[in-house]
Amino acid sequence: MYTIPTLPLRVDLETKAVLRQLNAANKKLAELKGIALTIPNESILINTLVLQEAKDSSAVENIVTTHDDLYKAGADIKDLIISASTKEVLNYAEALKYGFSLIRKKNILTNAHIVDIQTKLEGNDAGFRSVPGTTLKNQRGDIVYTPPQEKKVIEQCMYNLQEFINDDSICDIDPLIKMAVIHHQFESIHPFYDGNGRTGRIINVLYLVIKELLDLPILYLSRYIIANKAEYYACIQNVRDKQEWESWVLFMLKDVEETAGHTIAQVKAIGALMMDYKHRIRPLLGRGYRHELLNNLFSHPYTKIDFLKETLGVSRITATKYLELLVENKFIEKLKIGRSNYYLNMQLCNLLIDSFQDAKTSYAGQIESVTE
Repeated sequence: MYTIPTLPLRVDLETKAVLRQLNAANKKLAELKGIALTIPNESILINTLVLQEAKDSSAVENIVTTHDDLYKAGADIKDLIISASTKEVLNYAEALKYGFSLIRKKNILTNAHIVDIQTKLEGNDAGFRSVPGTTLKNQRGDIVYTPPQEKKVIEQCMYNLQEFINDDSICDIDPLIKMAVIHHQFESIHPFYDGNGRTGRIINVLYLVIKELLDLPILYLSRYIIANKAEYYACIQNVRDKQEWESWVLFMLKDVEETAGHTIAQVKAIGALMMDYKHRIRPLLGRGYRHELLNNLFSHPYTKIDFLKETLGVSRITATKYLELLVENKFIEKLKIGRSNYYLNMQLCNLLIDSFQDAKTSYAGQIESVTE
């Protein structure tokens, strides 16, 4: 039976293999931090990439929706019937952005913050578990792990984790190694009735922002976890069964390296598409061109007249004129949904969807998939 350790661990985590992988991960992460600065409006990356992470993190728990459903729901399309899965994914995106707003104020991540994030995610205020009976099972229904059952023990473990997250004097290991420990500890405490996996993945990226390894929460590790789902759960369990920390830390560091590399390519592609639009739209609109218009087109695949009217501070007639001109010149596509017109930046949509095609996987047959 696995006993939750008190942090810091009495284990040498900085093995030669870990340090080699750590160097590669930190280099890619630093490159991503720099590349992100080339996008002038941070909401463009936050809004578009958060939805991608929300989709993928939820997919780890077999909560599946489509890109188009997400983009439509995010555009607040009237009379749109939102599926339960899409709603859960949107809740994840809101929880992540809410968490980012919290840590920006004080640069710490407390248990109160974590509870608030999980509340946004799940839409309830149940807080930490207080009733025994929670177990983690695989797809066959076999119990693979029993987390702490008593509320007092859960609270003690979470207090220790809070101190470990925020007090660097407790442990001076590299933040990326520390992130791996934090993630494993949180998932093993399993403090909530629901949403532990998704909350844990939000904590990962918020911790990287706190440690100033990123300025924005745009490194989303769920994509790599989906592609290596069985290994992810096996590494978690091997720590519990065999104290095999090295393989777990290496998995997380490899995740950081590969995901950062993928995100660098994605940010560059978004930047290149924006510059292409800018150079072609500016002469088209002449004096009517404003950079806010470009930001509007790239903050979300779908837009509408009211969005542009508010963003540019122009009349409805002018906003409509601009959008229709962009449709005529094939920058966007016009769609009638219900009684309203919406405008789709199809090139941005294709870029976001195509960049995640290789993350798609069939969940059928994946072994030892542990429920939240």
